[in-house]
Amino acid sequence: MTFVFPVLKPPSAQARALAGFGSLLLDAALVAVLLFMFVDRTAPPQDLPWKPFSLNQPIGLATSGKLARIAVDPARCKAALAAGEVAFTATPARRDGFCSKLDAGQVGGGGLSPAGPVMTCREALAFTLWNRQVLRPAAREILGAEVAAIDHYGTYACRRVYGQDSGRVSEHAHANAFDFAGVRLSDGRRVTVAAHFDDEGARGRFLRAARDGACKVFRVTLSPDYNAAHHDHLHLDMGRFRTCR
Repeated sequence: MTFVFPVLKPPSAQARALAGFGSLLLDAALVAVLLFMFVDRTAPPQDLPWKPFSLNQPIGLATSGKLARIAVDPARCKAALAAGEVAFTATPARRDGFCSKLDAGQVGGGGLSPAGPVMTCREALAFTLWNRQVLRPAAREILGAEVAAIDHYGTYACRRVYGQDSGRVSEHAHANAFDFAGVRLSDGRRVTVAAHFDDEGARGRFLRAARDGACKVFRVTLSPDYNAAHHDHLHLDMGRFRTCR
C-alpha cells in the first residue's frame, strides 16, 4: 500500500504575524509575573497597595489609599487599631440635631493631654498613624527629644464652622476632627503652634514638618498659614473635603 502525504502549505504572512504577536504576549506576561514577584519581595510594604496596612509602617506610596479604604469600614478600622495596640473604647452612638457621635470611641494612650478624647474610628486611626510616623520621628530628628505629651484643644464640639449660626457643619460636630496645640518634650521644653509655628529655628521647623506630614494622612489639614482662626492649632480631620494649608 502506498501512502500519499499531503503537501502542507507554508503559513500565511497573517498567520505568522499572529503567532509572533502571541509569542510577544506570552513573553510580556512572563516578564510581568517576574517583575511582580520581584517588587512584591523587595519593595517596602507601605508602598504596595496589596500589602496589609499597619500603623507601625512608615508612610509610603500606598498608605493614603489603604487608609481611605479602611476608614470607611468600621470593622476593619477597629481591627487596624487593635492590631496596632491602640486603646479604643467604643462609646454609644448619639445624635443631637446636626451633631453626632457615630462609630466613635475614647482613645487611650498616645500621650494625649487632656487624656481620653472621643473621636471617630477613622480619625483615631489617622491620628495614631500621624503620631507614630510623623510627629514623634520629627521630634527626634529635628528637636533631639521624645514627645512626652501632646496638647490639644479637643475633638468633639457641637457647632458649625467657626461657631457661626448658619453654614457648613464642622467636622468637630461629628467627633471627626482633632485640634493639635503643641507638644511637651522629654527634656522639659514645650513647643506650641501659637508661639513657634513661624519660628525660623528648630521648633518652627518641627511644627511645619508635623503639618506637612499631616497632609499625607488626614483629608483636611489647616494651620496658621490657612487663616487667623488657626493661629494656635493645627486642625486635622477625616471629613469629605480635601485641603492642605
